[in-house]
Amino acid sequence: MAPLLNISISNSLQFFPVFILILILILFPRPSAATSEAEALLKWKNSLHDPITRSHLSSWNLLPSYNSTSPSTNSSQNSCCQWIGIVCNEFGSVTEINLTSSNLKGTLQYFNFSLFPNLLSFDLSINSLYGSIPSQISSLSRLTHLNLSQNQLSGNIPFEIGMLGSIKEFWVSHNNLTGSIPVSIGNLSSLTFLSLNENKISGSIPKEVGQLSSLSMLYLHTNHLSGSIPSSIGNLSKLSDLELSSNNITGSIPKEVGQLSSLNRLHLHANHLSGSIPSSIGNLSKLSILELCINNISSIPKEVGKLSSLNRLGLHANHLSGSLPTSTGNLTNLEIFDISDNSLTGNLPENICLGGKLQWLAAFKNHFTGSIPKSLRNCNTLVSVSLQENLLTGNVSEEFGIYSNLYYMDLSNNKFVGKLTGNWGQCPKLMKLNFSNNEISGRISPELGNATQLQILDLSSNLLVGKIPKELGKLKLLFNLKLSNNSFSGKVPTEIGMLSQLEHLDLSINELSGQIPVHLGQCSKLVHLNLRKNRFSGTVLFQIGSLHSLEDLDLSQNVLTGQLPSVLGYLQILETFNISHNNFSGSIPSTFKEMLSLISVDVSYNQLEGPLPHIKAFVEARIEALENNKGLCGNNSNLKPCPISNKNSNEVVIISVIVSILVTVLLFLFIVGVLLIRKKRERTNIEEPRVTQNETFFVEWGHDGKKVHQEIVEATENFDSKYCIGVGGYGSVYKTLLSTSQVVAVKKIHENGGVANEEAFESETSILTKVRHRNIIKLYGFCLHTRHSFLVYEFMERGSLAKTLTDDGKAMELEWAKRVNVVKGLANAISYMHHECRPCVVHRDISSKNVLLDGDYEAHLSDFGSARTVDPDSSNWTSFAGTFGYAAPELAYTMEVNEKCDVYSFGVVTLEVIMGSHPGDLISSLPIVPSSSSAANHRIPFRKVLDQRLSPPRNQVAEQVVSIAHIAFACLKANPQSRPTMKQVSDKLAASSPSLSVPLDLIALQQLLDPPTWTS
Repeated sequence: MAPLLNISISNSLQFFPVFILILILILFPRPSAATSEAEALLKWKNSLHDPITRSHLSSWNLLPSYNSTSPSTNSSQNSCCQWIGIVCNEFGSVTEINLTSSNLKGTLQYFNFSLFPNLLSFDLSINSLYGSIPSQISSLSRLTHLNLSQNQLSGNIPFEIGMLGSIKEFWVSHNNLTGSIPVSIGNLSSLTFLSLNENKISGSIPKEVGQLSSLSMLYLHTNHLSGSIPSSIGNLSKLSDLELSSNNITGSIPKEVGQLSSLNRLHLHANHLSGSIPSSIGNLSKLSILELCINNISSIPKEVGKLSSLNRLGLHANHLSGSLPTSTGNLTNLEIFDISDNSLTGNLPENICLGGKLQWLAAFKNHFTGSIPKSLRNCNTLVSVSLQENLLTGNVSEEFGIYSNLYYMDLSNNKFVGKLTGNWGQCPKLMKLNFSNNEISGRISPELGNATQLQILDLSSNLLVGKIPKELGKLKLLFNLKLSNNSFSGKVPTEIGMLSQLEHLDLSINELSGQIPVHLGQCSKLVHLNLRKNRFSGTVLFQIGSLHSLEDLDLSQNVLTGQLPSVLGYLQILETFNISHNNFSGSIPSTFKEMLSLISVDVSYNQLEGPLPHIKAFVEARIEALENNKGLCGNNSNLKPCPISNKNSNEVVIISVIVSILVTVLLFLFIVGVLLIRKKRERTNIEEPRVTQNETFFVEWGHDGKKVHQEIVEATENFDSKYCIGVGGYGSVYKTLLSTSQVVAVKKIHENGGVANEEAFESETSILTKVRHRNIIKLYGFCLHTRHSFLVYEFMERGSLAKTLTDDGKAMELEWAKRVNVVKGLANAISYMHHECRPCVVHRDISSKNVLLDGDYEAHLSDFGSARTVDPDSSNWTSFAGTFGYAAPELAYTMEVNEKCDVYSFGVVTLEVIMGSHPGDLISSLPIVPSSSSAANHRIPFRKVLDQRLSPPRNQVAEQVVSIAHIAFACLKANPQSRPTMKQVSDKLAASSPSLSVPLDLIALQQLLDPPTWTS
């Protein structure tokens, strides 16, 4: 027994140090591996320099505690395993880091890869990491998934990447990596996904890629790879996706590709591959996509027909010639078939849509002959058909059916015959229809207007006849319409003007007649307009000048006459201008000197005379572009210089004579006026007691007049100039704060103003104390005093309309809806004066400076110093009053006061509200002033009608603006009796609360320029 006891004690003593060591480790645990990983992650986080990045990792801030008795408890509760993007194993060691799309900005240089021995998945994709991939990444020996794609990484792929023996997926696409693919990549025998695409990797594809026997997806596209495809690629028997497109790969497609029995998608397009497609391609029974386009491939083997699973075949832009193998007819499951831009001949595959799946057929730019494959007629899956630029024949009336999914049909530049049926109008998604350069005859079916999604319609260069159907106006999305080189006749339908999106209109080389369509002025987006070689007659209407997007204008070879409208000069981005072979006369308008973008001009074979515009296009024009005119001259080496004119001296003489006559007439009128005033004053003194001197009258307040008078004098510090806010013809206006906290406007009559000021004061007080209307300035009272006489009005916070319109900031605040209300308010005020006051009151000085705006932008008519009451049973002649530019034209030869003078002035103010400035010379160019027939055809560019500081009005407001402009033009008619009454105007405006919306280009300008006849 004793020996055994001794042995036992001896053994116990032998293991005692080990026991003590275990006990120490339990009682005093060392920091775990998880602790080291946490510290490493925190260190890397702190290296990320962007605060936003660090805030995204806000949970990465808890260091583990070492007081727990259980390592597993410590790791699960206190380690980095609780952090966002971190996954650990049961022992608390990090196995997965997933921070995709975490807005990380920084590098990987401070990431200690060696401290993560158990890391299996590392995903930092879709961030902003930069710098190179550290070679230390190779220490992640157990890593199976590495994704660094969609960052800003640069430099080479490290050679050490080949040491990641366990890796299955390696994604590093969409970066800025350079250098070559390291040959060590061949060591990654477990790799199934390799994505290096969309970088700047160069060099050749290493043959070692063929060692990746587990690879199923290889993405190397969109790099700078060169050399040939290694034959070793045939060893990748599990490969389903091979993407090598958009590189600089040369040579032929290796026959070993036929060994890729699992291949589903093969993308080799956009390289420099040559030779024939290898016949071994027929072995790829699972292949669904074959993309070989944009290479130099020369022939297609018949074995392509064996690819029974193929649904996408792309061979366009190669060097293919000869006919297609008949075996291609076996490809009945095709959805996309693109063989365009080659030199192929023969027929198209007859059964191309036999499987009922074909969506995209592109065979353009070849030499195909024969007719359309019969299987296309009932191929309802078709989305796009591009067969242009071949030698195809057949009858389009019979070859095609109705396609519910068709977006795009282009058969141009072939030899098709037949007629356009109404079937095309039954293709609800059709966006492009191009049958140009064929031999299609007959008329355009009106049913084509039912294809309301059409954006491009090109039927040019055919044998079409008849009128252009008005139903084309239903194609609201159309931006390209080409009907040139046919035999269309008659007038262009007005409905073409409804095509507000139209950018390109070509009606050239037809037999169209009548005037150039006025409704084209509505097509405000037109860039190219070609009406060449038709039978258009008459003058060029001004609407062409409103097409401010126009770059090309060709009106040549018509029978146009008259003068060129000056508004053509507003086409300031026009580049080509051809009006040759017409009968235009007169001079080229001086406005053409503003057409600085003009590159090419041709005005030959007309009756033009006078100087050429001094711009480069005319100065450098060839003689052929100027010849056969009546007498052009100017700074062109092919023309004679213009003679020096004595025009200026003649103008001086004419002006002197006119001024002398006007002075004499005005002097005579002044004398007559003074006599009439004196006679009226004498009659007034007999009939009515005149307001005596030193009298005050403040009816609105009911206060003691003298007290208010004194308060106003004191409040303005005896009318100190610092309170003055405006100066008028017979008084200065002061802003005054009364003791009642009310702000008023005080108009102090100019001292020593004589009889005229007295007359104005009397008119203002006598009328404003009687009228009551919300849109007429309110008179609180007046003071007639030997020292200073004044009138007191309600104060208008926003001042005059004229002041608002001349200030860009204030004008932009006065948006369209407010401007509409200003016009309505002014019309209501004048209508009240004309039709509700007895006797009628005529203002005689309506102008934008006499229209005041309150805080809500409501209009108030002011300044009645020139106003007169009108007695219909007596003479109402008086001296001239008003503001030049607003006064009616008949006041130049008659001094009779009547309501029509106010109507004219209202029209001017209304145009000013719409345009943002006084219309000026625009009024004289309107078709409202009797003049020659050529001037009567003159029109205004639509651009001049609207204030360019504001965005165009929309919807109901747009229609109201148009209605107001319509009314304004009616008010500006030269014949006073042709103008509407203000009651008619007011009623019309009150009714203009439209329920219909209008397009952004508003309404036809013709509506504005041809106002209806108004009846009293």
